[in-house]
Amino acid sequence: MRLAEFNALGGDEARAAIAACLGVRRWADEVVTARPYDDLADLLEKARASAENLDDQELAAALSSHPRIGDPQAPTGGESAMSAAEQSGVDNLDTEAADRIRSGNRAYENRFDRVFLIRASGRSGEEIAAELERRLDNDDETERRETVSELRQIALLRLEQVVTA
Repeated sequence: MRLAEFNALGGDEARAAIAACLGVRRWADEVVTARPYDDLADLLEKARASAENLDDQELAAALSSHPRIGDPQAPTGGESAMSAAEQSGVDNLDTEAADRIRSGNRAYENRFDRVFLIRASGRSGEEIAAELERRLDNDDETERRETVSELRQIALLRLEQVVTA
């Protein structure tokens, strides 16, 4: 779909088109309501601003559809398919990096009581493992901010894919 097509969709159709980008209803409503967009930069700026501050319920909702990084996953559609594509490089990790990510995931979930989230696209398994280990030392508020930042990056990448496909 192109940006002009997104601009022309009905509200429900537009929300459905971007639903897999970020599982937050308010975000989708704000992005859809601000149409029409003059260009991709306008759309991405609105989407970025709308994803800037997620409340606790929105954060939980957005994370609920993200699989654990490094876990095998079958692309089934929507966010699952996007996550599988984004994490495709993680599937071919060397044993050491894969072990570090598995161990880090367990430690992270015990520490923060949620799944570790990172923009996997464009990152190596070693980079992901190093970030996971670094973020384990974050305090709760710092880690929350980093998680929201990663969600925002993922949402913008996905949104760009939706309107440039």
